[in-house]
Amino acid sequence: MIEITTHGRGAQGAVTFSQILAVAANCCNKYCQAFPSFGAERCGAPVESYTRISDEPINLRSAIYEPDVAVVLDASLLKVKDMTSGLKKGGIIIINTNQPVEKLSIKGRKSFKVYGVDATAVALRIFKKNIVNTAMLGAFSAITNLIPLEYVLKGIEKRFEEDAELIRKNKEAVKLVYEKAKNNVRR
Repeated sequence: MIEITTHGRGAQGAVTFSQILAVAANCCNKYCQAFPSFGAERCGAPVESYTRISDEPINLRSAIYEPDVAVVLDASLLKVKDMTSGLKKGGIIIINTNQPVEKLSIKGRKSFKVYGVDATAVALRIFKKNIVNTAMLGAFSAITNLIPLEYVLKGIEKRFEEDAELIRKNKEAVKLVYEKAKNNVRR
């Protein structure tokens, strides 16, 4: 079983990230769970969401305390939370940043695989807003190889099935960040 935590701020789509990831996992015949963790809902407040993906049925019903992967939708969260807390040794951290990851404050960096990708630039270009959740699904797919891109795109279709334009834009964002991550990932 692979456990993923997604860290964002309220209204950035961390919960939607986990939901779409779970739908994508289900599309490729995996068992999955997706659920949020947040206090009082308000824009800008730190939010976490969790995703479990497995080839076997999942019986756990708790928060994720020792993730394999941490996805960070907003690099400013590195100043308020230790993203490596509980992360398994050799775990993966994927950060939305336009900075080299070497310049980011990441505790115990050498114990983890740290990747950065500028999903914000893609989101601003396509959506005209800094909502990077779906774009970061492209980075997740490219870096982890856990869920193939085609299934992430199916997850987008299922999540936004009533809005063809939103599907088109989200697929474009996913594909662009996927290519960025595959070709230009900063370690």
